[in-house]
Amino acid sequence: MAPKFPNRLFERLKHRVFGSRGGPPEEAESYQTPRKEETAPIDIQALTAYADQKSEEVADRKARLEASPEPGLDITELEKKVVQILETVYDPEIPVNIHALGLIYETRIEPSGMAHVKMTLTSPNCPAAATLPAEVESKVRSVPGVKDVVLSLVFEPSWNPDMMSEAAKLELGML
Repeated sequence: MAPKFPNRLFERLKHRVFGSRGGPPEEAESYQTPRKEETAPIDIQALTAYADQKSEEVADRKARLEASPEPGLDITELEKKVVQILETVYDPEIPVNIHALGLIYETRIEPSGMAHVKMTLTSPNCPAAATLPAEVESKVRSVPGVKDVVLSLVFEPSWNPDMMSEAAKLELGML
């Protein structure tokens, strides 16, 4: 049944859309459901091969670094520099650096110059999830003496405000 239109403009529109019959076309007459585009099935073997290749590349890179320890590298001094550089990275929504917020769970430097950083976000749905880890990795990589960075983004244990430093709590008015 064709809808009732209140004025002449809509009557003309109805005539233009539905034709002289005044109602919608019959299903069999003119309208066909568009076909869904067929998607190619996921090639599990190719994905597995790609993942294996990437993990081999990481293992090779790590083995090369471990095989050539940096002579005269002061690990404790390098860890201090890494922490200092992490204190220049700020969460865009909270005016406190991520180290004081407690988002950095661990920083570790190997004798080869490989830096390991374990960090989290304030929540898994954090809007800064796309930018913050990349910024941390690039800044740590820029520290002289750091040859490479392995950044682990974890959500266990989940972050909570108790992980913040006293200075961060004071700055945010939580003390």
